[in-house]
Amino acid sequence: MATLEQLCKEVWEANLGIYRGGLVTMHSGNASGIDRQRGLVVIKPSGMDYEKLRPADMAVTDLEGRKVKGRWKPSVDLPHHLYIYKHRADIGGIVHTHSNYATSFALLGRPIPAYLTAIADEFGNQIPCMPYTDNEGDHIGETMLKYMGNAPAILLAHHGAFAFGATPKAALKAAVMLEDVAKTCHLALLLGKPRPLPAREVRRWYDRYHTTYGQKQ
Repeated sequence: MATLEQLCKEVWEANLGIYRGGLVTMHSGNASGIDRQRGLVVIKPSGMDYEKLRPADMAVTDLEGRKVKGRWKPSVDLPHHLYIYKHRADIGGIVHTHSNYATSFALLGRPIPAYLTAIADEFGNQIPCMPYTDNEGDHIGETMLKYMGNAPAILLAHHGAFAFGATPKAALKAAVMLEDVAKTCHLALLLGKPRPLPAREVRRWYDRYHTTYGQKQ
């Protein structure tokens, strides 16, 4: 079992990854991870510069949002992370960004269809977009859960994007791939009207990617 210090380092690396990848600016966005055996969540502290953060700066809370470790208060988006962790036991890492191309679709309230084999590979279907939801209570978490399905990412109308994974590193990958495919689709839509892949082809690409791609440990 990984130590809490190891999880703090992985969450710090995910936060650094979204910053270095250009998915966030200034203090926007955040990444988190969960230690389910200990019932603890590690998340970026609120309003702090990414490049100045260190693993020890990560905020640690319980599943009710009570801080148990760290000198800084957690991200204001903590309630949304907690809601997803409580209702999706398969998710171990969450990333939230306002990355430009993905958010351009979110601003229009438009999902991103499976236009590309890369979308089929990583997301297995269209990337959903949930309707605008206020940030009172658990409203955002509840709506995300309703609309996300099995996709590792979702667009939030008028807001940004969330990405998910079994680990913070996997959630970071989904967030990076989301912005990459959103940029390609955005550019293609300036030139014409792309057609989504047929559902059977989406399934074939997804199955291949998740069974034969990469190296087995």
